[in-house]
Amino acid sequence: MKIEKHIKKGLSSTLSIFIEKKEIEKKLEIKLEDLKSKVSLKGFRPGKVPPSVIKKQFGKAIYGEVIDDLLKESSQQAIQQKKIKIAGQPKIDLKSFGEGKDLSFQLILESLPEINLKPLKDLKATEYSIKIDSKLVDQKIKEISKNHKTFKDKSINESAKVGDQIIFDYSATIDEKKFEGSEGKGIQIELGKNLFLKDFDDHLVGSKVDQKKKITSTLPANHPKKELANKKTLFNCKIIKIKKPIETIINDEFAKQMGAKDLIDLKKLISDQISSQYKQALLSITKQEILDQIEKIHNFELPENMVKNEISAISSNLKKEDQEKFKKQNEKTAKSRIKLGLILNELGEKNNLKVEEIEIKNEIQKQVKGMPGQEKLIYDYYQKNPMATQNIRGALYEEKIINFIKSKINLSKKELTTQDADNMISKLNTNRGSQANIENKAKKKSKPKKEK
Repeated sequence: MKIEKHIKKGLSSTLSIFIEKKEIEKKLEIKLEDLKSKVSLKGFRPGKVPPSVIKKQFGKAIYGEVIDDLLKESSQQAIQQKKIKIAGQPKIDLKSFGEGKDLSFQLILESLPEINLKPLKDLKATEYSIKIDSKLVDQKIKEISKNHKTFKDKSINESAKVGDQIIFDYSATIDEKKFEGSEGKGIQIELGKNLFLKDFDDHLVGSKVDQKKKITSTLPANHPKKELANKKTLFNCKIIKIKKPIETIINDEFAKQMGAKDLIDLKKLISDQISSQYKQALLSITKQEILDQIEKIHNFELPENMVKNEISAISSNLKKEDQEKFKKQNEKTAKSRIKLGLILNELGEKNNLKVEEIEIKNEIQKQVKGMPGQEKLIYDYYQKNPMATQNIRGALYEEKIINFIKSKINLSKKELTTQDADNMISKLNTNRGSQANIENKAKKKSKPKKEK
């Protein structure tokens, strides 16, 4: 194999590769000899088929295999020889080939850019924590208490009000005929929530224990029995019991009902829960601060094919008009993703950052712990989907690199109020939102239609 020319323009390279016919013929002979021991033809004993017959019968196919093998092998050798880190799949342009001829072709490729990593020490970012206001904790506990109402019986003379719990029996008819599910016993609803039927609660407001009421209502359009959907129905109801809500006293006893040791412990648990909810979002803000600076201080040429492929991945499922509409934005997003990916990968390689198998196993184990009873399902999923495991590896690798960067830069700490945090998170989501909306459009378009 000879590399006749190596033309380089930016990240693009063209290698002109030449392989003599002698080398091709040698490979062909080896293939034919190997085939001789395997092939079986009528009129010949196994392994005794003459080479000339084998060549006549299988020559063209074998020649094609040899050329294919040589193209792959010589391309890899040429890339290694020239020490090119390729970006994407190279293209092969055949110039001369055929039986009894030399092989000549061009290998057209793009290389990864050389990245001169800039010092990290001058970068600045802020690591945020959250200050939980006691009023917010109290508010959350009040909300919890509202969802854990207790009720006590009203006297026989007291009328039902919105917010009361009412228990009733009913017998229903459609066009004076009973139907499946037309009777109900001990039906329990909270007036005002309209969870039974639309406007049904309104008819029960003002009712008393032992009172009988006739209520006309319409069954829902999504009724499980299609023949009953949207049917006007007469309900003959009897009020069995009416209960009024009791104000929940937020004390140690209530806290124990919520699974805490006492009220102080419950407040701590709620405070930790709120902090945890903010933690990931605040980490994302810090990460974005770092990435924005890293992208800004590094300048290098990007491989065109990588940019094209990333744009294609972002917009492939968009409608044609949306592809054109979001062309500039998708190009900007694609370039940013590739640039940051290359920088972070270079940082990881230069600093020998790796993800060990045990770390991946631990991450999967976390998921298992969070989904009790689904252990086998989760393990089977990752076993059958290597790409899902690679996604975990990629996320852990990125996290390692970001943490490494944090250890090298000027990282200040700042405590935020929940209001300040909400404003910052909202701003971050707004900045991300436009691209997310584009990609959501693409996902919706690509979603398979339900069979009729």
